[in-house]
Amino acid sequence: MTRLPVADRREVRRAAVRLVRGERGALAVVLLLTTLAALAGLVGPYLLGKIVGGIERGGLTLSTVDWMAAGVLGAAVAHLVLVRYSSLVTTRLGERLLSSLREEAVSRSLALPARVVDRLGVGDLLMRVTSDVGTVGVTLRDGAPEVFTGVVHLVVVFVAVLWLHPALGLAALVGVPFVAVTIRWYLRRARAAYLAENAAVGDVAELTAAVGEGSRTIETYGLRARMRVAADGAIAVSYATRMRTLLLRNVLFPIVEFVNMLPTALVLLVGGSAYLSGQVPIDVVVTGGLLVWRLVEPMDRILFWVENVQRGAASFARVEGIGAQVEPPVEPVVPQGDRIELRGVRYSYVDGHEVLHGVDLVVQPGERLAIVGVSGAGKSTLGRLVAGVDRPDEGDVLVGGVPVADLVAAGEQRVVLVTQEHHVFIGTLRENLAVAAPGAPDERLTEALRMVGAHWSTTLPDGLDTVLGAGGLTLDPAQAQQLALARVEVADPHTLVLDEATSSLDPATARHAERAIAAVRESRTVIAIAHRLQTAQDADRIAVVDAGRVVELGTHDDLVALGGTYAALWRSWHGGD
Repeated sequence: MTRLPVADRREVRRAAVRLVRGERGALAVVLLLTTLAALAGLVGPYLLGKIVGGIERGGLTLSTVDWMAAGVLGAAVAHLVLVRYSSLVTTRLGERLLSSLREEAVSRSLALPARVVDRLGVGDLLMRVTSDVGTVGVTLRDGAPEVFTGVVHLVVVFVAVLWLHPALGLAALVGVPFVAVTIRWYLRRARAAYLAENAAVGDVAELTAAVGEGSRTIETYGLRARMRVAADGAIAVSYATRMRTLLLRNVLFPIVEFVNMLPTALVLLVGGSAYLSGQVPIDVVVTGGLLVWRLVEPMDRILFWVENVQRGAASFARVEGIGAQVEPPVEPVVPQGDRIELRGVRYSYVDGHEVLHGVDLVVQPGERLAIVGVSGAGKSTLGRLVAGVDRPDEGDVLVGGVPVADLVAAGEQRVVLVTQEHHVFIGTLRENLAVAAPGAPDERLTEALRMVGAHWSTTLPDGLDTVLGAGGLTLDPAQAQQLALARVEVADPHTLVLDEATSSLDPATARHAERAIAAVRESRTVIAIAHRLQTAQDADRIAVVDAGRVVELGTHDDLVALGGTYAALWRSWHGGD
């Protein structure tokens, strides 16, 4: 099963830097608030230590204790407020980063070359733009901020304990090497384990989608047992990958939780011994113990989220892998005219299995060209290349001397492919039309609907603001086709590539659609992929495609008189000998 690539660690780091580059101010605010919150958290242990030491020495008055207790309460309130606003800023930052990541993922998915999409399993791409992006979202919104603030608190507390007394500081640091070694062991194995788990989940989703879509075929050909075996295998692999990540967590958490208690025990032991020997006052021991106890909460927070962050990093690498297949942007070049030219075009969906073999063809502006041939000859593939949906493996597909795929990449719709698939986007009628030309005035949209005969649009109570799709107005096939053709009229291309746009419609609906197509075709170059030869008869020229090559080219009468491939197709179409 073909999958998209996964970004390596260096690419992930570059992508992370790119993602946060525009949020430097917010990051600085988060660091400032987190540091202030950590410093406010030091005040309480320090004052409590002073209270205990003062009471032991007998030098504190009741009013002084009250003032110190008020200071502890005030520091706790300040710590709470700072933590609250730090969490608010980090959550907003995470949501903004997640929004940017979602937009990038969608844009890259839409920009994937058709050949790549055709080779992919549905499950892999679907899991990346849904589950993986969602996992990264949890990491950006919750995991990364928690780990970041936890690390800041740890650093502040360790520095404070070292400043309080070096011996206590060294005792507090004893557990750090154990934690570092354990986490390093975990991180060296976790990335590959989580990538394998995510890929296995994608395979299960792919198989589930295939079974759902092809259930009738599976029943018809008795493939139930074979699909069950395939499902059992995919689920077994997914289970094994999940058990692998579970094993890593079962090693990480118990060890680090045990090591997490060492600093408090050692500080109390070292501090108590030093106090009994008269080397350290009691207030230092109390303050040191309370400060080290404050290490437990951020350490637990880091441990709780480190697994999520690692899972998010693996998902981020998968999301970034989508971009590896996107072609780099090109500088737009103004075509010199509308002449379409194909030179030595070769194309294959699968390496080593060419669909088109050295096709040469010229289409003059305003010409009506029909492309005919038996099923599988390469007609639709040729139409996709002419429309710039994909690039040829070899050769050139040019419009006015410029590669048509470059024009599409630059956002120019010089050639538009019209198929039997007519999608209605969820949104208003205006939004559905304006996708072809953002910013187009309402007059242009209304005129496009009128030209294709979409008279139903004039009776809508909300006009262009009428919501279509789920939760709104549902269009019948004829109306949806008219909407798609109106969208083409709004785009105003000079060339239409019609890939049997009415073949899936019933006869009555098809007649309405053909009248709409006739209106859109007016004054434009038309290349019709003709699955029915009646369509080809009225064309200026006919290109006959056989086994990926243009074998005949001419008018209907000339090709019939030639007695070759087209003549045989024509006789077969009319039931002749």
